[in-house]
Amino acid sequence: MPQPTPIDATLLDLDGTVYLGETALPGAVEAIAELRRRGKRTLFVSNKPLEKRGVYAAKLTRLGIPTSEESVITSAYVLGRHLARTAPHLRLYVIGEENLRAELRGHGLTVLDELAGQNPQAVIDPAGIDAVVVALDRTLDYRKLNTAYQALKAGAHFFATNPDSTCPMPGGDIPDAGATIAALTHLTGRSVDLLAGKPSPLTVQVAMAELGVAPERCLMVGDRLETDIRMGQEAGMRTAVVLTGVSSRADVGRMAQPPDWIIENLAELPRRIP
Repeated sequence: MPQPTPIDATLLDLDGTVYLGETALPGAVEAIAELRRRGKRTLFVSNKPLEKRGVYAAKLTRLGIPTSEESVITSAYVLGRHLARTAPHLRLYVIGEENLRAELRGHGLTVLDELAGQNPQAVIDPAGIDAVVVALDRTLDYRKLNTAYQALKAGAHFFATNPDSTCPMPGGDIPDAGATIAALTHLTGRSVDLLAGKPSPLTVQVAMAELGVAPERCLMVGDRLETDIRMGQEAGMRTAVVLTGVSSRADVGRMAQPPDWIIENLAELPRRIP
């Protein structure tokens, strides 16, 4: 029988896979150290746009997983990188938190809510918005939602960092970007024009460029079937769902195309990788 293609690199989701809040999940520190000892490259891929890549790298390092900024990819980074290359002229209205706005500005992009000044009640003319960007936003209010609605109704592009309906937190899940996307889709009848984070091929492209490895020699590990596992499968990677986050064995059992492996936690990962 033919031998399985070796796995040279592992892409790992963060929340619900490697850690939850400020605590590393069981087996994560030891498993990642073992993979690295065996020469397997590791890249962390998060749909959460709340912090800069360096902040996530510092957190991983603090939890016992030494990590450089270049080894972390976020949906905010992918979106900013892509728009800077393809549509740098767009005026963006952001439903998101300050890190996302800072990330986009860091790529040389125009963020209109910055131009409105520091007044949280400042009104932006929807006619001057070229694209609405939706992300997790714990400061979401009616004013923001209505501004985005009016801009989309007038023909603005509809971009999003990620489609996750909820975001895992130590005290329980909270609404994520997917909930806001659903509200705006319901209001306008429009679907997102551009999705940056998992399962988008844009994230795969950035990850492969960083790793220098073909997708078929990569393993995608995550706790979400509709983002982590779907992205890996569509890219031609092998996939492993970990049961420390939002997905259960019953969820996997309902899939037409299940992941290659189901693991209780990352402690099982090294022995699965050829």
